[in-house]
Amino acid sequence: MRTPHALLAAATALAAATVVSPSDAATAVPAAGAYYVQSVTTGLDAADHGGAVEQHNPKGNEDHQQWNLRANGSSYVLESADTAGSCLGRSGDQARTVACASADAAWDITPAGGDRYTLQVPGTDLYLTVAAKAAGANYPAQLAIGSASDLAAWYLTPVTSPTGPMPPTDQRTLDQVTFLTAHNAYANGVDGGFAPPFVNLVPNQVRGIDQQLADGIRGFMLDIHQTPDGAILCHDSCTLVSRPVALWVDIQRIVDFLKAHPDQFTTVFLEDYVDPGVLRGELARVSGLSDVLYRPDRTGVKQNGWPKMADLIAANHRLLIFTDHSRAADEAAGLTRDSFGVMYQKDWTVENYWSMGSGIGSSDWSCYSRWYDANTNIPLTRTEPGFRPLFVMNHFRDATITSTARTDNTKLADRAQRFCQPAARKKPNYLAVDRYDLGDPASAVTTLNTYTYP
Repeated sequence: MRTPHALLAAATALAAATVVSPSDAATAVPAAGAYYVQSVTTGLDAADHGGAVEQHNPKGNEDHQQWNLRANGSSYVLESADTAGSCLGRSGDQARTVACASADAAWDITPAGGDRYTLQVPGTDLYLTVAAKAAGANYPAQLAIGSASDLAAWYLTPVTSPTGPMPPTDQRTLDQVTFLTAHNAYANGVDGGFAPPFVNLVPNQVRGIDQQLADGIRGFMLDIHQTPDGAILCHDSCTLVSRPVALWVDIQRIVDFLKAHPDQFTTVFLEDYVDPGVLRGELARVSGLSDVLYRPDRTGVKQNGWPKMADLIAANHRLLIFTDHSRAADEAAGLTRDSFGVMYQKDWTVENYWSMGSGIGSSDWSCYSRWYDANTNIPLTRTEPGFRPLFVMNHFRDATITSTARTDNTKLADRAQRFCQPAARKKPNYLAVDRYDLGDPASAVTTLNTYTYP
């Protein structure tokens, strides 16, 4: 939803996280201010790349992706926030940066419904567009000037996120809340082995599942592999792993916690390498699972949006389980995971690419969809009528190095608010980290739980 013109102008002038209210619909061009020009199709941002305008992974205030929108007679220009006098424009059938005084810098900006806009070359039927992609390839980086199509739809995403007040506890919905999440929660070296001997020396966490629950972890990322004993928690493979833990054991720990704490809600994310029948049998071993399992597929979420947390707790719907497994593969096998309550994550969430880089050295804070490649296109900005997917924000490296994890975790709120929140046009619901005991990532959760993103 678009914020009212006057309030957004005030927010731009103040250059602060001013609390604003959404309007009922986008009915006009946004107020003058700083924006990302973001493809509705890919979720990627228009960036100045040496004079070419390309779509790049959203990267906050880096990479020349911010544009200052202002009126220019009866049209508009988008001036680079980094290079005065240089505007997003065109040359022939390509998007280029040009002098802001040039006729090639002018755009007619028109609302296209659902907070989307078209950028039209004045007096023509040509538009700023993402170039069509070849089969088996990503969309080209170079932005184009072409005819009207779905590829010519854009978000103008404010650089300073609009915010609204957090509703009272009994009124806030699931998609308004942020939870601290343990990446590879099972890989802790306390509950059991999780990898071959050498890898086992570098755990992602150092506290067991019971302690994680006590410490406020409410999201658990678990890798499961199939062995003759069922679904086992291991990293990459269960070969050579001593004392591996079965999935049902950790799910039982979570269910037991929920029984003892009837006001709490938890989520499990499965990196899932087992057959659906094996997973169903494993979960059948968990005592009391059906009492607390939440089934959004049976409660109208896709039509009506996420329910209030208070209603979920009152209904005892307090454990949500996702799988990254393919629905199509399960349909081919004749047994889908959601038939026994495990939701396909791509149906219900968006998620950024998991790695910020190696365990040492500089990090990559860009925030783009984990599911954007030649075969899949689920942008972080994805929405549906009446439904906004939950946003899983990954914030960790390839390898867990103590000093690096401590530093990264102190920057979690900053990356969430300046990089990932505008990239997804929504607030992260799950902040997934390594070594949650370092750098106080819980403070980032507290910060995000003070406001909503309209």
